[in-house]
Amino acid sequence: MNIAIVVSEFNDKVTSRMLEVALEKAKSLKLNVKFTCKVPGIFDMPLIIDTLLEKKEVDGVVTLGTVIKGQTKHDELIANATATRLTKLSLKHKKPVSLGITGPGIEERQAYARIRPVSERAVEAVMKISEELEKIR
Repeated sequence: MNIAIVVSEFNDKVTSRMLEVALEKAKSLKLNVKFTCKVPGIFDMPLIIDTLLEKKEVDGVVTLGTVIKGQTKHDELIANATATRLTKLSLKHKKPVSLGITGPGIEERQAYARIRPVSERAVEAVMKISEELEKIR
């Protein structure tokens, strides 16, 4: 299976580690990472993901990011808008897009604690959904 990984550069201390974990997990599952793309923030992911999903050699996309709570509800707006758009892209292209994005409402220490489980599950989700799609196609 060929996948792409799209990672947010915002909160890079967390997301760069998420990328490392996701690459390790993909390797352990024998998944071929065809593309690794970095975007400024999670809100910037949809255009890149739409373009990746158009490629025949990409079977699914893993997203990685964290939206740490600030002093306003901006984190909620960004996370909700992004999650909605990613779901629409997955349905449009009939390919899995995982939501490896922590938050909203998460504190920095919580984001660090979730690096490994969220990154690994995001990779596993793309693989499992793709396998299920193959069964019913």
